[in-house]
Amino acid sequence: MKTLDYIALILVAIGAINWGLIGFFEFDLVKAIFGDMTWVSRIIYALVGIAGLYSLSFFGRLRNED
Repeated sequence: MKTLDYIALILVAIGAINWGLIGFFEFDLVKAIFGDMTWVSRIIYALVGIAGLYSLSFFGRLRNED
């Protein structure tokens, strides 16, 4: 489970960096590297989204540690 947690955090960080670039500079890094909604970029966006949803489970785990 720990490996999956690290993978999810890395993907969430990639998504956060990409959204920061979009917000501050109107630059979509995923689009620049992989193209505008190609199948590869869609997979990346989907994986980042799934990782974000998975990361919500961290809140429940933190609450259980108290």
